[in-house]
Amino acid sequence: MSLLRRLAAGWMRIVARFGEVQTLVLLTLFYALLIGPASMISSAARKDMLHKRALPEGEPSAWDEPDSGGHDLERAKLQS
Repeated sequence: MSLLRRLAAGWMRIVARFGEVQTLVLLTLFYALLIGPASMISSAARKDMLHKRALPEGEPSAWDEPDSGGHDLERAKLQS
């Protein structure tokens, strides 16, 4: 193997390690600065994002009807 190829292979190993470290740092910062605080605020506000808390009396499921209008064949044909 020529000297230039050995240098390039060594450099690529070093750069790959820096990339792994950089990814770990960026993902940690993303979680610590965005996801973590948003989760804590949501927990503190007792916000139910999925509306999974107790169902109304007599309701067998939490299904919500879509807001998009009727269910007919012509409407289905118009989708693009």
